[in-house]
Amino acid sequence: MVKCMRALVPAMLAGAMILAVSCGGRTCRTAPEADSSDFVNLTDVVPDAILEIRYFSTFNFVGARIDGYLQPTALLTRAAADSLKAVSDDVIRMGYRLKVYDAYRPQCAVDHFVRWSLDPADTVMKSRFYPMLDKPVLFEQDYIMAKSGHTRGSTVDLTLFDMASEKELDMGGTFDWFGEESHPDYCGDAESETYIPSGGLTEEQFRNRMILRAAMKRHGFTPLESEWWHFRLANEPYPDTYFTFPVRELKPKRCK
Repeated sequence: MVKCMRALVPAMLAGAMILAVSCGGRTCRTAPEADSSDFVNLTDVVPDAILEIRYFSTFNFVGARIDGYLQPTALLTRAAADSLKAVSDDVIRMGYRLKVYDAYRPQCAVDHFVRWSLDPADTVMKSRFYPMLDKPVLFEQDYIMAKSGHTRGSTVDLTLFDMASEKELDMGGTFDWFGEESHPDYCGDAESETYIPSGGLTEEQFRNRMILRAAMKRHGFTPLESEWWHFRLANEPYPDTYFTFPVRELKPKRCK
């Protein structure tokens, strides 16, 4: 088998940077946004992770399978996956496993969310994910955005699974709930991990959120102020690239 060599070249194709791949004397050109060569199947790196890829199913805030999710798998950049492996090893020692809802998200999926947000008649999942909000404000309040950190490949949505009880830890709210209840600092100060009794969350629910948050931060991930389940690798390798390839299991690359 001939080894492949990759190199970015300052050439333009249809107005975009292109990637030159040299393979056995042949060169092919691919837009960087479509190149998955620095991505891995998450479970190849973190075999203990449990996957529940919501956007491959119909149980999500849209109520339909989302564009670009061809298989119920999770992809991440190698750097993000390696850091998540350290998180997994950490929480396993505490009796937990990571349960992943979403990782890399292609741009076409984000576009699907935007189209959905602009259709006021489509509210099939309102009661489960945004009962207190009118759909038109979801885009205005940044619950839906035209660009997502997930599309850069180093962001993950996840929770903790308790191996003793064989259930998810009670976080006091569900993944993709649109509302202040999803904020990490709801009923507490997330930075100091101080619980503030207010009738919204129990102390146990708040502490469970902090267990996940602390483990992710210890291994290089940055939390999002509006979603307890959302974390981005602080030193993400592609901070300006929004990838377009679909979510499906990556195969080993071979050159002929």
